[in-house]
Amino acid sequence: MSSPETHANYYVPAQSKWPIIASLGLLITVFGVATWFNDMSAGREESNGPLIFFIGALFIAYMLFGWFGNVINESRAGLYSPQMDRSFRWGMSWFIFSEVMFFAAFFGALFYIRTFAGPWLGGEGAKGVANMLWPSFEYTWPLLNTPDPKLYPAPSGVIGAWGLPLVNTILLVTSSLTLTFAHHALRKGHRKPLTIWLALTVLLGAAFLVLQVEEYIHAYNELGLTLGSGIYGATFFMLTGFHGAHVTLGALILTVMLIRIIRGHFTPEQHFGFEAAAWYWHFVDVVWIALFVFVYVL
Repeated sequence: MSSPETHANYYVPAQSKWPIIASLGLLITVFGVATWFNDMSAGREESNGPLIFFIGALFIAYMLFGWFGNVINESRAGLYSPQMDRSFRWGMSWFIFSEVMFFAAFFGALFYIRTFAGPWLGGEGAKGVANMLWPSFEYTWPLLNTPDPKLYPAPSGVIGAWGLPLVNTILLVTSSLTLTFAHHALRKGHRKPLTIWLALTVLLGAAFLVLQVEEYIHAYNELGLTLGSGIYGATFFMLTGFHGAHVTLGALILTVMLIRIIRGHFTPEQHFGFEAAAWYWHFVDVVWIALFVFVYVL
């Protein structure tokens, strides 16, 4: 391994297998999800989709463990210069921007449905002639009367905003505060408060996920609210489901940060790995606030 002095200006890592493994993992995972959903839509009881998805997830887990392990070892070896630090910051910034665009697409679909497509099918607006497809359909939101109840049975109710969703909002907002306290403790070199605040953040994230699962069980079993219950069910589960996946990933990242802190990693001057995790978690929290307002409240 080269000495830190060799890389005083810029560190160029050796050739790596991880990008190829990541690409394969993403391909297999997405193919598995598509197969799974297509088989569900076709009414097939048996599907290879879950197995394919699981294999892809194993590829991704292996890639994450190996790739980030290499990055941690390089950082601990002192191979990174200020220029490399700036590269990491720009990379994380663009990654979060891509995530913003990802959720913007789903929110855009929700707004389009509620503002244009739904009213058109109900006979309103410039393209209200679309009402001829289902003349008896009257548009309301949340959509508890779908245009074709036989094909897309409507749910018997919706998730109220002031129950579990409100509790989850409080949990995530509180987790952002505890993570901020942990960051301040790290910058001051106070290891014990850092560990306590970060552990509390992880626990709050885990509590959010448990309540989200409980909400989904209630929606499926008691309200008949599923992905197949019209556009309301589809947008609800796509938005909240992808957000839940991001919370899961964020909680795992923070757990890794907690393990690293317990092992003595990071200093008040050099801790971008922690900062990147904090950026991601705060982003996830902001997305949830938007979800709470536009999916549950309005």
